Amino acid sequence: MRQAFPGLCLLVFAHLVQLTSAIVVLKPFAREFSDLPAKFAIAVNSSGICGALLISDPLDACSSLRNGLGPNETDKTRFALIVRGECAFKDKVQNAQNAGFHGAIVYDDRDKGKLVYMMIESVNITIHAVFVSKASGEVLKEHALGEEGECCIFPFQNETAWTVLAISFISFLVILGILIIAIFAPRHWLYSQGRNQLPKSVDTKIVEALPCFTFSSSGLGECHSEDTCAICLENYKDEEILKVLPCQHVVVSVSSSCKAVDSVVSKEGPGCTVSEWKK
Repeated sequence: MRQAFPGLCLLVFAHLVQLTSAIVVLKPFAREFSDLPAKFAIAVNSSGICGALLISDPLDACSSLRNGLGPNETDKTRFALIVRGECAFKDKVQNAQNAGFHGAIVYDDRDKGKLVYMMIESVNITIHAVFVSKASGEVLKEHALGEEGECCIFPFQNETAWTVLAISFISFLVILGILIIAIFAPRHWLYSQGRNQLPKSVDTKIVEALPCFTFSSSGLGECHSEDTCAICLENYKDEEILKVLPCQHVVVSVSSSCKAVDSVVSKEGPGCTVSEWKK
């Protein structure tokens, strides 16, 4: 399931980026007109689609078209050329679809206007819809003959390449993220487990094996420089057996009267036992 999730994300992303620009071509002049597709309308496939170009009647297509396809023309591909304005894009495309057209080419009604995406609800829309500039629309309107195959809509291959690049980049990021998690997550888990499994106290055998010597007040300074127990603060007695810790601190023997020696010497931690005790 976890392995399938990245693939599902990429599939959804690929579906979302299918919306690309297209090229409208008027064959008699071999002239191309850049356009933008309608969002949520049917996308143009890689092979494109060709058909006859008819000027819609009325031109704004805000009401039912009077020049729709007849009963014997349902097998022919027709595009409706529509001017922008007076009503929503959705109404224009819906009326063209109801009249039997396979696509709607809407051109701008303003000079030097920027191409925009036509926002169309996906409900009941089954035809192609694109938006072109006013200049392109006027050329198409002037030379539209209504002949079969005279007008074609092709996907814009350059933007398709960007789509492939975007999908490849997202795929790389997903794979990189999975690899990072796969490499560092187990290491972190093993490190935390190792810390939890460290011994909580020093083995009593290790404590018993610590080096010992007999205290002598006359020999003070040869083996040690202190004459007081750092734990219980009692003075050492002559002939008393003292233990030497690895940190070179000296404490009284476990067999002495200092009752805190056992717990302090064998307490948890690799640091200086006496120094920790003094804190």
